Formats: sequence, structure tokens, C-alpha cells
Amino acid sequence: MNERVLKRIFWTAGTLLFVVGFAGWWDRIANGHENADYGTIVPWGLWIAMYIYFIGLSAGAFLISALVYVFRVKRFEPVGRVALFTALVTLLLALLSVWADLGHMGRAWRVIANPNFKSPMAWMIWLYASYVAVLAAELYFVLRRDLVISAEQGGPKGRVYRVLALGSKDVSDKRAGRDQRIVRVLASIGVPVAIMFHGGVGALFGVIAARPSWNSGLFPILFLVSALASGGALLTLVIAVFQGGLRESRDTIVALGQLVLGLLLLDVLFQISEYLVAGYGGVPGHVEGLKLMFTGPYWWVFWVWQIAIGTLIPIVILASRRRSNPYWVAGAAGLIAVGFIGLRLNIVVPALAVEEIQGITGAISSPRMVTDYFPALGEWLLTAGVVGLGLLVFGVGEKFLPRATKDASHVSV
Repeated sequence: MNERVLKRIFWTAGTLLFVVGFAGWWDRIANGHENADYGTIVPWGLWIAMYIYFIGLSAGAFLISALVYVFRVKRFEPVGRVALFTALVTLLLALLSVWADLGHMGRAWRVIANPNFKSPMAWMIWLYASYVAVLAAELYFVLRRDLVISAEQGGPKGRVYRVLALGSKDVSDKRAGRDQRIVRVLASIGVPVAIMFHGGVGALFGVIAARPSWNSGLFPILFLVSALASGGALLTLVIAVFQGGLRESRDTIVALGQLVLGLLLLDVLFQISEYLVAGYGGVPGHVEGLKLMFTGPYWWVFWVWQIAIGTLIPIVILASRRRSNPYWVAGAAGLIAVGFIGLRLNIVVPALAVEEIQGITGAISSPRMVTDYFPALGEWLLTAGVVGLGLLVFGVGEKFLPRATKDASHVSV
């Protein structure tokens, strides 16, 4: 399958998902949470799971870009700029997902205007704002010289590049060296910010003592390792389709595949440790959550989606002789990226489906007072729309994303 066919599939999928998403957004805006399937016992569902999934993709992609711009790993130079752009797009999708989950979407600005810094959520939102600023600035200085050079061409692209160059016209070596230093400083600042905000998402879950399945000091570390593995897998898939594709990026794809394999195995180790410690400790709420995930109504999400599709099959591919074949590596990366959605669902839903007060669902007769949760059609449609928007935004942006040239090689530090 050549690059042209892959791009045609990409654009078709993005357009279809974006279009069907209108129905989900209309239902959410017109009817609020009325038609969503979460309720009193399980107040978070698919949208929150997708929020932490997209946030992980963003943090992981950014941290992998740091291998280029902070640690100067030449092997991953072709990934640098596309990793930064991927981080920006997936952050947008994360914020859209959590915005849809808010009871009053119009009040989202209050967390910025009236923060309570005793709350981990307030810190997390302010870290997001800092992360966006650093990420956008770094991407600009990575691309600045290429934007100025590309602005000289005619047509619509040239006009877009002139706007994006923000009036800059200097392509001298002196200015190039200055850009290089700025990029490294911004990337160095961004690394701890990305670690703090995604570790903060894990801490947001970990500090909730009322939910034993989340109340673990390991959660911030788990979220970071998962972010690196999922973000690396997404970048591998992106490089296989864009920026030269399988034809030009064979070595980069294979190298990323081995990096992702190591990160995935590390994530599996942490997950197993969490399950074993919880099971041996025998805390009722935690054990019940694990039972729901392993043998209860959510077994298929764990065993089929997370373990088979997202873990075992990719590990077999990436650890076999096929690890040198970019087609197989890209396929394994796609399975890992999809499999991590199952992992995020398993973090959010089973922990909430355990009754905090034993027997409360039988004592109160209400359609919202149930532990069974499966996303309603509107939840799936809205999520499809968010994914479709992300594909289209990335696809359009990638068309205007200048490729690294010899004249602008300074941006690949």
C-alpha cells in the first residue's frame, strides 16, 4: 500500500468521522447530558477516557520531540517538527473532549479566571496554558526559517507562509543560530511542564481516596509511561503516512518501533505491578474494580481491546523478524495507539462502577442509579467527530508544514 492510498484512506476517514460527529455535538448542545449513558454512580465515561487518552498522546509526542531538540538524538531528527505539531493537535482534541463532559460548557473559562490552587485540577489547567504557549513558540522557531523561505513562492501557500512567518524575513546564519538556541531553551522548559501536567492528570485520579482503584502513588508514573508509549506509537503511524511516508522514512519508522516496544514493555511492567499489589493488598473497593475489569462486564475491553489488540499482537510483531519491515512496524504502532483507548477506558469506568455504599443501587429506584455503563450513541458520535476534526486539522496543517531542508537544517538540532 503506497503513500497515496494511505493518504486517501486518511482523508476519507477524517471526513466521514467529522460529518457524523455533527449529530453528536448537536445532541450534546441541545440536550445536555440527558442522552448520555453515565449517571449518578458512573459520572465519567467515554469523553473523560478520550480526554486522558489525547492528553497522553500530546505529552508523549512532545517528550519524544525533546529527544531531538534537547538531547540531540540525530536518529529521530525527521520526527521533530511533526511531533510538535502532533502534540498541538492532540491537545486540542483533549480539551474538546473534556469540554463536552462539562455540565455547563459555557463556564469553562472560570477555571482560569477564578482558580482554586488547592485543587490539582486548577494547577493542571494552568499547566496546560503554559504548555500551549511553550509548544506554539517552539514550533514557530523550529519552522521560522523554512516559513520565510517558503513565503517566497507564489499562490495560496505562499500567502499562508507569509502570515505564519509573522513578518520575519531574516534567513541569515546568525539568526538561524539564534533560533536554534531559543528552540533548545523552550524545549528544555517544555519537558518538565509536560511531565508535570500529564503526571498531574495521574495525580488528579491518584489523590481520590474514595476510589481505591485510583488511590495509588504509582498513577502519575503510569500516566507518563503510557503517554510515551502511545505518543510514540502515534508518531510512528504519522511518519508512515506523512512527511515522506514509508518510502523515505524506513529507518526512522523502524527505530521508533523499537523505542515504542521498550516503552510498551515498561508500561506493561507497571500495570502488572499495580494489579498484583492491589490484589495482594485485598482492599475491597480495589479488588472489586479489578474483578469488573477482568471477569465482569468490561472483560472484553481489557482482554480483547487492551491486551490482545493493543499489547500482545504488537509485541509479537515488534519483537520478531518483522521489526525491520516498516509496514509491519506501522501496523503494530496503529494497534498500540488504538489499544491505549481501551487502557484509558479501563482506568475510568471500572473504578467508578464499584458502589461506594453497598446496595445503594437497589435502595434507590432511578435509571441513573446503575453501575452498568456503555457509551450511548451520542457519546460515540461526538467522539467520532472529535477524532475526525483532529484528522482533518492535522492533514491540512501537514500540507503547510515545511519539510526540513539543508538550508534550514539548524531546526533539527
